[in-house]
Amino acid sequence: MKIVVESFTMDHTKVNAPFVRKCGHITTPKGDIITKFDLRFTQPNAEAMPTAAVHAIEHLLAGYIREELSDIIDISPMGCRTGFYLIKIGETSEKEVTLALMNALKKVINTEEIPAVNPVQCGNYRDMSLFSAQEYAKEVYSKLEASAKGNI
Repeated sequence: MKIVVESFTMDHTKVNAPFVRKCGHITTPKGDIITKFDLRFTQPNAEAMPTAAVHAIEHLLAGYIREELSDIIDISPMGCRTGFYLIKIGETSEKEVTLALMNALKKVINTEEIPAVNPVQCGNYRDMSLFSAQEYAKEVYSKLEASAKGNI
């Protein structure tokens, strides 16, 4: 296969999670800018989040991240279960996305329920854990906060 997939070009052994990384940028034929971000929660090849945590975080961030950033197209879990991809319209800095993610994670930590946990709105509604989602949110938030103190 000769197609270059950006995520396969990153050396997963040389990164330290958690982090936010701008990993894609295109301009459409009509001139719109689409930007993709790697929201890495856990260390690649060292820790994968359980599916129930990933699924709950996906549902929670679907709303909470949109309260923090405009023009989001999608936030989707990575197949490796170490994070999420955020795709949005327009130019946005890693700093802006990091701050938005941190604000959204605060909401995850303090929430009391996961939205759309029913067979009508979700294709696997039984496989979610609010407790696990909140534990990962706490861990990622505290590490991002510690690393951001000198950078943001």
